[in-house]
Amino acid sequence: MASKTIAIVSDVHGNLEALNTALKIIDGRNDVDQTIFLGDYFSLGPAPQEVLEVLKPMNDTVFVRGNHERYIIEKLWTHEKPTLEGMSPDDPIVKGIVEHQEWAAGQIGDEGVDFIQKRTRVSHREIFDSTLMEFTHAWYERDDQPPTLGEAMTWRNHVKKANPGVKMFVFVHGHIHLSRKDEDGDLKVLCPISTGLPFDKVTKGAIGFLTVGDEFNWEILRFDYNLDMTIDLLDNRKPPFYKNLQNTIKYAEIRNESF
Repeated sequence: MASKTIAIVSDVHGNLEALNTALKIIDGRNDVDQTIFLGDYFSLGPAPQEVLEVLKPMNDTVFVRGNHERYIIEKLWTHEKPTLEGMSPDDPIVKGIVEHQEWAAGQIGDEGVDFIQKRTRVSHREIFDSTLMEFTHAWYERDDQPPTLGEAMTWRNHVKKANPGVKMFVFVHGHIHLSRKDEDGDLKVLCPISTGLPFDKVTKGAIGFLTVGDEFNWEILRFDYNLDMTIDLLDNRKPPFYKNLQNTIKYAEIRNESF
Protein backbone atom coordinates (compact mmCIF):
# COMPACT_ATOMS: atom_id res chain seq x y z
CA MET A 1 0.00 0.00 0.00
CA ALA A 2 1.19 3.52 -0.81
CA SER A 3 0.21 6.99 0.32
CA LYS A 4 -1.34 9.91 -1.53
CA THR A 5 -0.97 13.57 -0.59
CA ILE A 6 -3.45 16.18 -1.79
CA ALA A 7 -2.88 19.93 -1.59
CA ILE A 8 -6.11 21.80 -0.90
CA VAL A 9 -6.56 25.46 -1.83
CA SER A 10 -9.78 27.07 -0.65
CA ASP A 11 -11.46 30.46 -0.85
CA VAL A 12 -8.89 32.45 -2.83
CA HIS A 13 -11.32 35.35 -3.23
CA GLY A 14 -9.42 37.31 -5.83
CA ASN A 15 -6.24 37.44 -3.74
CA LEU A 16 -3.60 36.97 -6.43
CA GLU A 17 -0.64 37.41 -4.09
CA ALA A 18 -1.85 34.69 -1.73
CA LEU A 19 -2.69 32.35 -4.62
CA ASN A 20 0.70 32.72 -6.31
CA THR A 21 2.53 32.17 -3.03
CA ALA A 22 0.42 29.08 -2.27
CA LEU A 23 1.16 27.58 -5.68
CA LYS A 24 4.90 28.18 -5.26
CA ILE A 25 4.80 26.33 -1.94
CA ILE A 26 2.90 23.43 -3.48
CA ASP A 27 5.25 23.26 -6.47
CA GLY A 28 8.24 23.30 -4.11
CA ARG A 29 7.16 20.13 -2.32
CA ASN A 30 8.01 16.69 -3.71
CA ASP A 31 5.19 14.83 -1.96
CA VAL A 32 2.09 16.41 -3.55
CA ASP A 33 0.23 14.06 -5.90
CA GLN A 34 -2.81 16.21 -6.62
CA THR A 35 -4.18 19.71 -6.07
CA ILE A 36 -7.85 20.42 -5.38
CA PHE A 37 -9.49 23.85 -5.14
CA LEU A 38 -12.62 24.24 -3.03
CA GLY A 39 -14.29 27.23 -4.68
CA ASP A 40 -14.77 31.00 -4.29
CA TYR A 41 -12.07 32.05 -6.72
CA PHE A 42 -12.82 35.56 -7.97
CA SER A 43 -15.17 37.63 -5.81
CA LEU A 44 -14.28 39.71 -2.73
CA GLY A 45 -10.76 40.53 -3.81
CA PRO A 46 -8.88 42.95 -6.06
CA ALA A 47 -7.70 40.65 -8.89
CA PRO A 48 -10.42 38.36 -10.29
CA GLN A 49 -9.14 38.52 -13.87
CA GLU A 50 -5.55 37.77 -12.88
CA VAL A 51 -6.68 34.84 -10.73
CA LEU A 52 -8.59 33.47 -13.72
CA GLU A 53 -5.46 33.68 -15.86
CA VAL A 54 -3.52 31.66 -13.28
CA LEU A 55 -6.21 28.97 -13.00
CA LYS A 56 -7.02 28.44 -16.67
CA PRO A 57 -3.84 26.50 -17.62
CA MET A 58 -4.15 24.14 -14.63
CA ASN A 59 -5.70 21.30 -16.59
CA ASP A 60 -4.87 18.51 -14.12
CA THR A 61 -6.44 20.33 -11.18
CA VAL A 62 -9.87 19.67 -9.65
CA PHE A 63 -11.96 22.82 -9.24
CA VAL A 64 -15.00 22.71 -6.95
CA ARG A 65 -17.66 25.41 -7.35
CA GLY A 66 -18.38 27.85 -4.50
CA ASN A 67 -21.39 29.97 -3.66
CA HIS A 68 -19.69 33.04 -5.13
CA GLU A 69 -19.42 31.28 -8.48
CA ARG A 70 -23.15 30.59 -8.28
CA TYR A 71 -23.82 34.27 -7.61
CA ILE A 72 -21.99 35.13 -10.82
CA ILE A 73 -23.77 32.49 -12.91
CA GLU A 74 -27.16 33.55 -11.53
CA LYS A 75 -26.30 37.25 -11.95
CA LEU A 76 -27.32 37.91 -8.37
CA TRP A 77 -27.24 41.68 -8.90
CA THR A 78 -30.16 41.42 -11.36
CA HIS A 79 -32.52 39.89 -8.77
CA GLU A 80 -35.30 42.14 -7.50
CA LYS A 81 -34.14 41.92 -3.88
CA PRO A 82 -30.84 40.06 -3.91
CA THR A 83 -29.72 38.51 -0.67
CA LEU A 84 -27.14 35.99 0.46
CA GLU A 85 -26.61 33.59 3.34
CA GLY A 86 -29.91 34.52 5.02
CA MET A 87 -29.08 38.23 5.38
CA SER A 88 -31.62 40.97 4.76
CA PRO A 89 -31.57 42.41 1.23
CA ASP A 90 -31.72 45.86 2.86
CA ASP A 91 -28.50 45.28 4.80
CA PRO A 92 -25.83 47.65 3.41
CA ILE A 93 -23.28 44.83 3.70
CA VAL A 94 -25.41 42.68 1.39
CA LYS A 95 -25.75 45.57 -1.04
CA GLY A 96 -21.99 46.10 -1.06
CA ILE A 97 -21.22 42.43 -1.65
CA VAL A 98 -23.81 42.21 -4.43
CA GLU A 99 -22.29 45.25 -6.12
CA HIS A 100 -18.88 43.60 -5.82
CA GLN A 101 -20.24 40.43 -7.45
CA GLU A 102 -21.29 42.46 -10.48
CA TRP A 103 -17.86 44.10 -10.63
CA ALA A 104 -16.06 40.73 -10.37
CA ALA A 105 -18.29 39.26 -13.09
CA GLY A 106 -17.38 42.16 -15.35
CA GLN A 107 -13.70 41.59 -14.65
CA ILE A 108 -13.71 37.89 -15.61
CA GLY A 109 -16.22 38.36 -18.45
CA ASP A 110 -17.62 35.56 -20.58
CA GLU A 111 -14.33 33.70 -20.32
CA GLY A 112 -14.70 33.51 -16.57
CA VAL A 113 -18.31 32.39 -16.73
CA ASP A 114 -17.25 29.71 -19.21
CA PHE A 115 -14.56 28.57 -16.77
CA ILE A 116 -17.11 28.30 -13.97
CA GLN A 117 -19.62 26.39 -16.05
CA LYS A 118 -17.19 23.99 -17.73
CA ARG A 119 -14.32 23.55 -15.29
CA THR A 120 -15.94 23.57 -11.85
CA ARG A 121 -18.11 20.93 -10.20
CA VAL A 122 -20.35 20.77 -7.13
CA SER A 123 -18.24 18.08 -5.48
CA HIS A 124 -15.41 15.66 -6.11
CA ARG A 125 -15.23 12.12 -4.73
CA GLU A 126 -12.41 9.65 -4.93
CA ILE A 127 -11.28 6.50 -3.16
CA PHE A 128 -7.64 5.78 -2.43
CA ASP A 129 -6.94 2.35 -0.97
CA SER A 130 -9.53 2.07 1.84
CA THR A 131 -10.22 5.81 2.26
CA LEU A 132 -13.15 7.60 0.62
CA MET A 133 -12.68 11.36 0.28
CA GLU A 134 -15.34 13.90 -0.58
CA PHE A 135 -14.47 17.49 -1.45
CA THR A 136 -17.09 20.26 -1.61
CA HIS A 137 -17.28 23.98 -1.02
CA ALA A 138 -19.85 23.57 1.72
CA TRP A 139 -22.45 20.82 1.17
CA TYR A 140 -24.45 19.23 -1.66
CA GLU A 141 -27.83 20.94 -1.65
CA ARG A 142 -26.55 24.19 -0.19
CA ASP A 143 -23.27 25.88 -1.00
CA ASP A 144 -23.36 28.43 1.80
CA GLN A 145 -23.48 26.23 4.92
CA PRO A 146 -21.26 23.22 5.59
CA PRO A 147 -22.61 20.05 7.20
CA THR A 148 -23.07 19.64 10.89
CA LEU A 149 -21.26 16.65 12.31
CA GLY A 150 -24.64 14.90 12.45
CA GLU A 151 -25.26 15.51 8.74
CA ALA A 152 -21.77 14.29 7.91
CA MET A 153 -22.40 11.14 9.97
CA THR A 154 -25.60 10.51 7.98
CA TRP A 155 -23.60 10.99 4.77
CA ARG A 156 -20.96 8.53 6.01
CA ASN A 157 -23.56 5.92 6.88
CA HIS A 158 -25.15 6.27 3.43
CA VAL A 159 -21.96 6.00 1.36
CA LYS A 160 -20.66 3.18 3.56
CA LYS A 161 -23.47 0.93 2.33
CA ALA A 162 -22.36 1.40 -1.27
CA ASN A 163 -18.65 1.08 -0.42
CA PRO A 164 -18.27 -1.81 2.04
CA GLY A 165 -14.50 -1.97 1.58
CA VAL A 166 -13.93 1.59 2.78
CA LYS A 167 -12.49 1.94 6.28
CA MET A 168 -12.17 5.73 6.55
CA PHE A 169 -14.42 8.56 5.32
CA VAL A 170 -12.99 12.05 4.93
CA PHE A 171 -15.18 15.05 4.13
CA VAL A 172 -13.29 18.23 3.24
CA HIS A 173 -15.04 21.57 2.77
CA GLY A 174 -14.22 25.26 2.58
CA HIS A 175 -16.49 28.29 2.91
CA ILE A 176 -16.19 29.04 6.65
CA HIS A 177 -12.64 30.49 6.42
CA LEU A 178 -11.82 28.83 9.73
CA SER A 179 -10.10 25.60 10.72
CA ARG A 180 -12.26 22.55 11.36
CA LYS A 181 -11.43 19.02 12.41
CA ASP A 182 -14.41 17.03 13.66
CA GLU A 183 -14.27 13.27 14.08
CA ASP A 184 -16.64 10.38 14.73
CA GLY A 185 -15.04 6.96 14.57
CA ASP A 186 -14.08 6.37 10.94
CA LEU A 187 -15.29 9.83 9.87
CA LYS A 188 -13.25 13.02 9.68
CA VAL A 189 -14.66 16.42 8.67
CA LEU A 190 -11.98 18.97 7.76
CA CYS A 191 -11.69 22.58 6.63
CA PRO A 192 -8.36 24.18 5.62
CA ILE A 193 -9.26 27.78 6.65
CA SER A 194 -8.85 30.01 3.53
CA THR A 195 -5.97 30.65 1.17
CA GLY A 196 -6.83 34.27 0.45
CA LEU A 197 -9.22 35.54 3.13
CA PRO A 198 -8.86 33.83 6.55
CA PHE A 199 -11.18 34.76 9.42
CA ASP A 200 -9.10 33.38 12.32
CA LYS A 201 -7.19 36.61 13.08
CA VAL A 202 -3.98 35.18 11.60
CA THR A 203 -2.87 37.34 8.67
CA LYS A 204 -1.35 34.48 6.72
CA GLY A 205 -2.59 32.40 3.82
CA ALA A 206 -3.43 28.74 4.33
CA ILE A 207 -3.09 25.47 2.42
CA GLY A 208 -4.41 22.10 3.54
CA PHE A 209 -2.32 18.98 2.97
CA LEU A 210 -4.18 15.68 3.29
CA THR A 211 -2.29 12.38 3.23
CA VAL A 212 -4.10 9.03 3.13
CA GLY A 213 -3.00 5.43 2.56
CA ASP A 214 -0.10 4.05 4.59
CA GLU A 215 -0.71 6.90 7.00
CA PHE A 216 -3.30 9.56 7.66
CA ASN A 217 -2.08 13.11 8.11
CA TRP A 218 -3.87 16.44 8.05
CA GLU A 219 -1.77 19.60 8.02
CA ILE A 220 -2.77 23.23 7.62
CA LEU A 221 0.25 25.21 6.49
CA ARG A 222 0.15 28.94 7.17
CA PHE A 223 2.32 31.16 4.99
CA ASP A 224 3.27 34.80 4.67
CA TYR A 225 2.53 36.65 1.45
CA ASN A 226 2.58 40.29 0.33
CA LEU A 227 -0.42 41.45 2.32
CA ASP A 228 0.27 45.13 1.65
CA MET A 229 0.24 44.59 -2.10
CA THR A 230 -3.25 43.08 -1.91
CA ILE A 231 -4.50 45.95 0.27
CA ASP A 232 -2.89 48.54 -2.03
CA LEU A 233 -4.38 46.92 -5.13
CA LEU A 234 -7.83 47.17 -3.58
CA ASP A 235 -7.13 50.86 -2.96
CA ASN A 236 -5.93 51.41 -6.53
CA ARG A 237 -8.84 49.63 -8.19
CA LYS A 238 -11.50 50.63 -5.67
CA PRO A 239 -14.04 47.91 -6.44
CA PRO A 240 -17.33 48.03 -4.53
CA PHE A 241 -16.94 47.05 -0.87
CA TYR A 242 -13.17 47.56 -1.05
CA LYS A 243 -12.66 49.34 2.29
CA ASN A 244 -14.44 46.52 4.12
CA LEU A 245 -12.27 44.00 2.29
CA GLN A 246 -9.11 45.91 3.16
CA ASN A 247 -10.05 45.72 6.83
CA THR A 248 -10.90 42.03 6.60
CA ILE A 249 -7.54 41.24 5.00
CA LYS A 250 -5.61 43.50 7.36
CA TYR A 251 -7.08 41.91 10.50
CA ALA A 252 -7.93 38.42 9.18
CA GLU A 253 -11.46 38.64 10.51
CA ILE A 254 -14.75 39.99 9.18
CA ARG A 255 -14.52 43.77 9.48
CA ASN A 256 -17.47 45.64 7.99
CA GLU A 257 -16.45 49.09 9.13
CA SER A 258 -14.35 51.42 6.99
CA PHE A 259 -10.85 52.62 7.82
